[in-house]
Amino acid sequence: MSAHSSLSPTLLLAMPQMQDPNFARSVVVLCRHESDGAMGLVVNRKTDTRVSSVAVLDPPVTRDNGLEVWIGGPVEPQRGWLLLGHDPGTPGTQEIGAGLYLSASVDTLRQIIESEAGPEAEHRFLLGYAGWAGGQLESELAASAWLTVDVSTSLIFATPAEVMWESAIRSLGVDPYSLQMGSGVH
Repeated sequence: MSAHSSLSPTLLLAMPQMQDPNFARSVVVLCRHESDGAMGLVVNRKTDTRVSSVAVLDPPVTRDNGLEVWIGGPVEPQRGWLLLGHDPGTPGTQEIGAGLYLSASVDTLRQIIESEAGPEAEHRFLLGYAGWAGGQLESELAASAWLTVDVSTSLIFATPAEVMWESAIRSLGVDPYSLQMGSGVH
């Protein structure tokens, strides 16, 4: 697959018939899409767990702004990712779309946890990710398991998690409750 046919970055919106509990009513930022597979982060699965309680930083953080853990997907749930709405200017940060950056830097994580910016700022700490083998995502799209919509940092960072899926579908001019229910994807 050439870079021109890549779907990333885009948002994947699970169709109502999605039966996998990891993806039911999920909004996924597709970060990478190549012929050998795809990788994305579920961005609407917030937890009540503080990052400072699960991230072991040495030395420990000096300030905790209350940043919470989000569930990024079922693959490698022990692996942490930072999804950012700004370029932190730190090594290892990758731009995945206009105004959207991905990092796994411990230094960047420390800066964010210790910053004055509250947990509602344009950053998310996610554990795990969503992954697809080569051709798998294309098959799921052909089976109408996902809708696609352009990436919106305001949707990701400013929309409450519990209404993000519905808001994203409505941004397409579609009533999510009028979508055809089908046999589903497992």
